[in-house]
Amino acid sequence: MIATDHINESPELQPFDEHNQTLADNVHPQTWVNPTPSGRYNLVVIGAGTAGLVTAAGAAGLGAKVALIERNLMGGDCLNVGCVPSKAIISAARVAASVKNGDTFGVNVDGFQVDFGKVMERMRSLRAGISHHDSAKRFQELGVDVFIGSGNFTSSGTVEVGGQTLEFKRAVIATGARAANLPIPGLEDVNALTNETIFSLTELPARLTVIGGGPIGSEMAQSFARFGSQVTQIEKTEHILAREDADAAKVVQASMERDGVNFLTSANVKRFEMRGSDKVTIYEIDGVEKEVASDEILIGIGRTPNVDGMGLEKVGVKFDKRTGIEVNDKMQTANPMIYAAGDVASKFKFTHAADFLARIVIGNTLFKGRSKASNLVIPWATYTSPELAHVGMSTSDAAEAGIEIDTFTQQLSGVDRAILEGQTEGFARVHVKKGTDQIVGATIVAENAGDMISEFTLAMTNGIGLKKIGSTIHPYPTQAEVIRKLGDQFNKTRLTPMVSKLFKKWLAWTR
Repeated sequence: MIATDHINESPELQPFDEHNQTLADNVHPQTWVNPTPSGRYNLVVIGAGTAGLVTAAGAAGLGAKVALIERNLMGGDCLNVGCVPSKAIISAARVAASVKNGDTFGVNVDGFQVDFGKVMERMRSLRAGISHHDSAKRFQELGVDVFIGSGNFTSSGTVEVGGQTLEFKRAVIATGARAANLPIPGLEDVNALTNETIFSLTELPARLTVIGGGPIGSEMAQSFARFGSQVTQIEKTEHILAREDADAAKVVQASMERDGVNFLTSANVKRFEMRGSDKVTIYEIDGVEKEVASDEILIGIGRTPNVDGMGLEKVGVKFDKRTGIEVNDKMQTANPMIYAAGDVASKFKFTHAADFLARIVIGNTLFKGRSKASNLVIPWATYTSPELAHVGMSTSDAAEAGIEIDTFTQQLSGVDRAILEGQTEGFARVHVKKGTDQIVGATIVAENAGDMISEFTLAMTNGIGLKKIGSTIHPYPTQAEVIRKLGDQFNKTRLTPMVSKLFKKWLAWTR
């Protein structure tokens, strides 16, 4: 928790310059005075990250009396230490890579260098500019009673915050998650970075060790390598992005290697040590201990749900400190008066997932709705270069579910726009139910895969088959043609030997 009178000491807001001052004024204003509650609220929402903000704004917009409680920074991880700052850094890293590799396009830039301080200042400026959307003042203007402080359940119908008691008809827990404190010896000694502190750097570390090959670790490893850091990434499995198709992940890994990232895979981190100014990571591969020294270490694995300090035990809300709050398909906890949404209650820890889970909660709490989380089609993307995006089932998911599938893959090397842009190392893949064009899953590896995956998500959400995608005109030349070409592949399968034979007879007869 950040004490209001010590907000400037928050590690997330360092350095506390004019940009972070603006951010703080918006999302945790020091002069904020909590309102005086009167009467019962339709909804009390604890947590002002994406799920909490969407729930509060949506419910208030429908005429509900809503209270929103936040003990830390409004905007949650996404605004402050997640999506927003990371994508600002990634965009700068992409520019750096384009300049560095410009000679392949006949564009030579002399004296290329990265001003890391300016990269980070730009990020802080942009983040501050966006922060008014999530500000206490804006939500107050939307008709939401905003309370800065820790919310604590005192009964199944009351929450205490800042010495005041709020009565509610329904409550929503949207407290999110935080970086896990991993049980690795020496971790505290090396003062390792997490996603909550890496965005406070003002100087580029000459050497950076990244622990973990998930999205956070991979995005930052590539970006810092592009800025000029000597980056080592340690992953316990055979390749990074272990939840993705192996060939898709390996395309990304190969790209990162070209950017200068050194990978240590199938490696287990054993401990950390300080040796002078060096932060040393001791790891094990095939039973042999080795080590790597660096100036900074980033822990890119492990998230812990924020379930403490709310009195959940008092009101019968079941939770696990590792996996979060237990909810049913309607996002309802074991206490029927209390719901939960977002990272604290979902395996899909994405901003867009939190958004749509919150929409389910609004209908189910205010109007006795029956919307189900299982009906959502949730895509995700890792914003490396190239990006890796996925929606629906993978091959292994389909096998586990006993669903027979047909799979079609189109390489970007067969797409003209990708060739012209020098981005041919990637592909689009789609899985359909065997013998049909019903899409059950898709993966795209491309520079803007996160944008492109939405075509498959739209199709799956609305029952549009691969045949219709193949019949949809896509502008030429675009990389999105790779998706239409998958539709072409499917349509060609309909030309069976029998159909082909009949066509030939017909065409011969009509000549």
